[in-house]
Amino acid sequence: MVCPHWLSCILYNPLRKTSTDRLAVLEQSRIGKNSVVLEIGAGNGFFTEVLAERAAFVHAVELQQGMVKKLRQRLGALAAKVNILQEDISRHDPGQSVADVAFLYYVFHEVDDQDGGSRHIVNAVKPGGFVVLYEPTVEVSRRKMDLSVRIFEQLGMVLEERKDGLFTRFARLRKVSA
Repeated sequence: MVCPHWLSCILYNPLRKTSTDRLAVLEQSRIGKNSVVLEIGAGNGFFTEVLAERAAFVHAVELQQGMVKKLRQRLGALAAKVNILQEDISRHDPGQSVADVAFLYYVFHEVDDQDGGSRHIVNAVKPGGFVVLYEPTVEVSRRKMDLSVRIFEQLGMVLEERKDGLFTRFARLRKVSA
């Protein structure tokens, strides 16, 4: 279930900020100062703001108008480094080779058409770039995460790292060809 915009306080709050090492997540995702990032499910900006601080540019895709409004308010001076698209990744193709990293944090399990969405995501990643998936263990079983990884592998992505933690499942896949 997609978190409604009126409940966005659960996505961005002091407890989550202190319990989530966002910079460590960006390191694990291979996001650096020269990275162009395609963020799927930007929500109200919990990761978008640190992505914009660290990366060269962010294409933030968000489905809900209410979340987009909150995201715009949160970004302030960082807004110049973020292109916000109110779209469904299943139906919107961001373009070919526009990002070094596609960043999906607790969102892929909510994409209705995962096959369509994954095709658009892989198309948007440059050769040598990454798709990184983070999913909540409470909602996504190991089997379901493996199925998500397989969807991307069938599109030519190669699994580089896969971890299951107490709260989060993680996979980083590399695009090896165009």
